Amino acid sequence: MPATIAIFGATGQQGGSVARYILTHPVLSTLFHIRALTRDPTHPSALALQSLSGPSSSLLSLAHADLDDPSTLPPALAGAHTVFITTTTIYNAETRAREVRQGKAAANAAVAAGAQYIIYSTEVDCSAISGGRRPVAAYDARGEVEAYIRSLPGVKSAFFAPGSFIQNLAGITAPRADGEGGYIMSGILGAGCAVPWIDVVGDAGKFVGVILAEPERFAGKTVYAASGLFSMGEVAERVAVLTGKKVRYVQLEEEVFKGYLPEAAREPLVNMFRFIEEYGYYGPETERLVKKSIEQVPDRLTSLDEYIAANVRLE
Repeated sequence: MPATIAIFGATGQQGGSVARYILTHPVLSTLFHIRALTRDPTHPSALALQSLSGPSSSLLSLAHADLDDPSTLPPALAGAHTVFITTTTIYNAETRAREVRQGKAAANAAVAAGAQYIIYSTEVDCSAISGGRRPVAAYDARGEVEAYIRSLPGVKSAFFAPGSFIQNLAGITAPRADGEGGYIMSGILGAGCAVPWIDVVGDAGKFVGVILAEPERFAGKTVYAASGLFSMGEVAERVAVLTGKKVRYVQLEEEVFKGYLPEAAREPLVNMFRFIEEYGYYGPETERLVKKSIEQVPDRLTSLDEYIAANVRLE
C-alpha cells in the first residue's frame, strides 16, 4: 500500500512542483499517495491539481492545513509517512518570528502524527555564516528551523535548498525598455556575481524526487537545487542573444535600489544580495555544492536558455 506524503504549499511553486513530479513519475507514483495541503481545498488551483490525478483519489487527495492555525495540522498530517514543509516569506517586522513559528509547528505536528521522514525547504543561515554581519530574516529563520528539525528525535530528515527562482526573469527582474530602443536589467548585484538559478515550477520536484527515491542515502543531507550558475551580466547577454534585442545589465546604487522596494523589504534584501557577493549564495562552496547536486538528478533540468526562450518576451 502506498505511503502518504503530505505536501505543504501544494498549490504553490515548490509544493506544486513536488506533487506534479510524484504524480507523473513511474516509480514514485506507485510508492506514494499525495495529500496536498492547502489553506483552501476548494480554490481553483487546488482543484486543478487534484484533476491531474484523474478520477481516482488513490493518487492525490486535498486537505485543509493552515500554518497559522495549529489546530488544522494534526488532522492534515494524520497517518503521513513523509512530510514536505515549505513556508511563504512575507517581508514585515514579523518575518523571522513567523517563519520560525510556522516551520517548527509543521515539524512538531509531523512528529506527533508519527511521520518517519521530513523534507524541509531551507536556505543558508546568513547570520551564522557572516558572523552576524549580514542578517537575512527569511533565510536565517529557515536555517534555525533546519537546525531544529535535525534535533528532533525519532524522525529522519533531508533538506532542499532552492537557488534564485528563474521565474523572476519574467517577473520582478524582467528587462524593461530604456527609451532608446534597448532594454535594461537592473539590480544591486555586481554584473559578474554568479548566482544559482532554478526553474522552481518545473524542477523543484526533480530535486526533491532524488530524496524520495533514496531517503536513507539523503537522510541528514541537503540538496542545493539549481541548474547552473550565471551572473546578471551573463543573464542579460543570453536574453539579448535569444530575443535579438539590445539588453544590458545595470548595477544600481544601494539607495536607488532601496527606493524600488517596500520599506520592510529594504534591509533584508540588501543584506541578502551583499551576502551573496561576499560569501556566495550557499556560502564559500556554492559552485561545488550546486555541481554535486546537479550530478545526482537523473532528470533533465531546465536550462537558462530554455527558460528565457520560452518565457521572456521583449516587444
